[in-house]
Amino acid sequence: MLSVFLASLTLPPCCLGTPLKTFAAALLSLSLTVALPGVASAASDTKPKATKTSAKTVAPTRKVRSVVLRKTAVAATPAVATFGQVAGLHEVDDPLSLKSSVAYVLDQNTNEVLFSKNPQAVLPIASITKLMTALVVVESGLPMDEKLTVTEEDRDTEKNTGSRLAFGTTLTRGDMLHLALMSSENRAAHALGRNYPGGLEAFVAAMNAKAISLGMADTHYVEPTGLSSRNQSSAADLAKLVNVTSQVPLLRDLSTSREARVALGKRLVQFRSTNGLLSNPLWDIGLQKTGFINEAGKCLVMQARMAGRQLIMVFLDSSGKASRIADAERIRKWLSSQGESATASTKL
Repeated sequence: MLSVFLASLTLPPCCLGTPLKTFAAALLSLSLTVALPGVASAASDTKPKATKTSAKTVAPTRKVRSVVLRKTAVAATPAVATFGQVAGLHEVDDPLSLKSSVAYVLDQNTNEVLFSKNPQAVLPIASITKLMTALVVVESGLPMDEKLTVTEEDRDTEKNTGSRLAFGTTLTRGDMLHLALMSSENRAAHALGRNYPGGLEAFVAAMNAKAISLGMADTHYVEPTGLSSRNQSSAADLAKLVNVTSQVPLLRDLSTSREARVALGKRLVQFRSTNGLLSNPLWDIGLQKTGFINEAGKCLVMQARMAGRQLIMVFLDSSGKASRIADAERIRKWLSSQGESATASTKL
């Protein structure tokens, strides 16, 4: 029918001056409108009216807009400087190029210092604090099977960190001690201090009294978790703490435990150690504790046997996610290269 219509079409006199291209475009538009009546309504970007083609109504075709999402540049949040960085301790060079601003390696049997770097610097010690927490708990003689409950009082108001121990969780004192040393659970450590005779204030006083009795003159505690940057000590002081705690069998066992399944209500929850070196067959670790808060950097203390020696190692204010482990490996390789009869020491 379109061909018949076009064949019968006569150009009106008014259009004789119209350019051929313009006329052809108009003719094409007209032909499409006749042949495809739905096209005109589909091309409109206004709200189309339904066209009746039969008893049924054909839904109008909607125009779809494509949206291009552009990434907004986000300024990087500057890292918080550690106390060691502020003090310029990282600028001190050492022959092993350690990433820790403080390092200390002591022969536990002879008290010979094999390696030291800024050993007297007093810095925040983060969760290394929990070693003193554990020592005070064990020496208190409180029953390890006594049930303790995590409450709102154990909430972290210092750094606002979370915990897998929900408020209302009840565990034995022994389980709390295990999680505090192995997985560095802050609520567990706080609950241990809060349930000490006389409460948290008496517990912190006992921590500081124990530090004084051990000759830890540069050490001070304000709470039992290490979340506060006011918990501070030096590498030489921490070596004294490791020396004592490593002689307590329970603390040795709990701190070197790699994992444990703990019943939290009706669920069995898997907890793991924060120290990957416990899984390394090249290491014979008798006691360990890790720590981290922004002000302290990455921290690690250990008692380990290597190169024929019983050693105490302290690493504070290490920069980088795995740098404290890498520093420990550098020390291990250096000592192994010295041989079992090594007597050379490096002090900075």
